[in-house]
Parts: sequence; C-alpha cells; structure tokens
Amino acid sequence: MASVWRDRVQTGIVRGLIGLALALPYRWRVPLFGWLVARLVAPLAGWPARIRANLALAWPELPPAEVDRLCREVPDSVGRTVIEIFSGPEFIARAAAIPPTGPGVAALEAAHAAGRPVVLVTGHFGNYDASRAALVARGYRVGALYMPMKNASFNRIYEAAIGRIGQPLFPRGAKGLGALVRHLRSGGMVGMLVDHNMDHGALLEFFGVEARTALSAAELALKYDALLVPTYGVRRPDGLGFDIVVEAPIPPSTPEAMTQALNDSLEALVRRHPEQWFWVHRRWKGGGGRRARGALAPP
Repeated sequence: MASVWRDRVQTGIVRGLIGLALALPYRWRVPLFGWLVARLVAPLAGWPARIRANLALAWPELPPAEVDRLCREVPDSVGRTVIEIFSGPEFIARAAAIPPTGPGVAALEAAHAAGRPVVLVTGHFGNYDASRAALVARGYRVGALYMPMKNASFNRIYEAAIGRIGQPLFPRGAKGLGALVRHLRSGGMVGMLVDHNMDHGALLEFFGVEARTALSAAELALKYDALLVPTYGVRRPDGLGFDIVVEAPIPPSTPEAMTQALNDSLEALVRRHPEQWFWVHRRWKGGGGRRARGALAPP
C-alpha cells in the first residue's frame, strides 16, 4: 500500500509540473523543463551520483570538469525529452518538418515502397521518439516496442503520450510480441531501444564493458527478413531542434554480431554527444559491469 501511495504522489507531482510546462510556449517550455529536472528532480533522485558511477566505469579517463558538465547537462536533456514527448502535436510538427538524413535513408525508402519489414533500433539518446515521429508523419507504418514503467499511474499517462506520436504500440511481453510479429509480417516497421539492461540478455560490449543486451531486434530481423536499421534523433545545439539520422542497415550475420554492431553504433554517437545519452540508466548491472575480455581503453 505504501508503494502505491508513493507512486501516486510521484505521479501527481510530475503531472503537475508537466501541466504547468504545457501552459507555456514550446520554445520556453522545453528549456524550462530541462532546467527543472536538472535542478530539482535529479538531485532528489540521486542522478548525479549514478552518472558519476557510470562514467567512472565506462569512461574513466574523462577529465573531472567534463564529468561535472555531464552531471548538469544529462538531466537537462532527459527533462527536455520528457516534455517534448508530452507536447504532442507541437513536437510531432517539429519532427515532421525535418527530412531524415544519412546513409540508410535510401534503403529505408526502398523497404517502405516494397512493403519489406524493418526493425528500427535506437537508444535513450537525444529524443528517442523523434525518428518515429518524423517517419510516421511521412506515411511510414512505424509501431513501437516499449517497456511499461513500474509506476503504473505514470505509465498510463506515458502510454497515452507516446501513443499520440504514432500507433501501434507493443508492450514488452507475450501479448505485445505477438502483435509486433503480425505487424512486421504485414510489411510494417517497428522501433526498439537497444540500451535497456536485460537480465537474460547476452553479455556484449558497450564502452568496452560487458552489458546485458537483448538480441531480440537482430533475431526478429533475421527471422522475418527485415532490415535492421539504427536511427537517432540527435539534438541540435539550440536544444530545440533535431537531426533525424538513419544509418546504413546492419548486414545479416549472427544475432550476437548484429547486436554488437548496434551497441557500437550507439557508442560512437554517445562519444560525440555524451550529454545526450541517459547516463542515469543502470546500464551495466545484472552480470555486466566488467571490462570486456580483450577490450582496449577508450581513445
């Protein structure tokens, strides 16, 4: 009962902050919510300590000043992402106005024209729903696999928010997986996140450290002859706009090799824009967290 009450209180606070932010113009709303999360939510949730611990494990050679900067800017990016997702039509319109770029755009267009299934993979980087919003606005049939939140009260409003960006949605689990497979087999596309820690995932490398990583995206691509395509919504320096980046499809091989390629793709982007990744995640727990055998220190 205590946990239910705590969840309701937390949800009430977050809903109140979101409601106040949504009353403001978009150009003020996004930076303000980033500031609130960085200055109020992050310290209460213990995020700076978690960011420091993750950086010490995965990127120990970073200068202290850079670690301090990331402790400020990572929560700000998280806050911006949250309020963007809850901004509905305004966020969708901004994403729809951005033409996707990158070496995978032509392959994605060809798959869409031919009705070939595609597994789109991203991470908790920039705004992870910006690519989906941009592609849905262009007529692509993009569903999304998501992990329901433990806080049931907040999960309901979160589902409603991501559902406004595009349908269908597939919650992780047997029922969601069945619907996802039917969507793929009909020639649809599905978006997935590769950087959740999964207790039964394969021990692959991320930043040269073992991280439990689900093989499901690669396995689906192999089983249903789908393209496996990394894509990202990279936040621009103004903090409001994005670049929708579509990388070249991952060549078919083994699920482990393909998934490692996804980890490598995300890592390369995080190294270029470290403040845009969710370093607040417990990415290396559950059997991970050891320096991978043969891994070199990051450059």
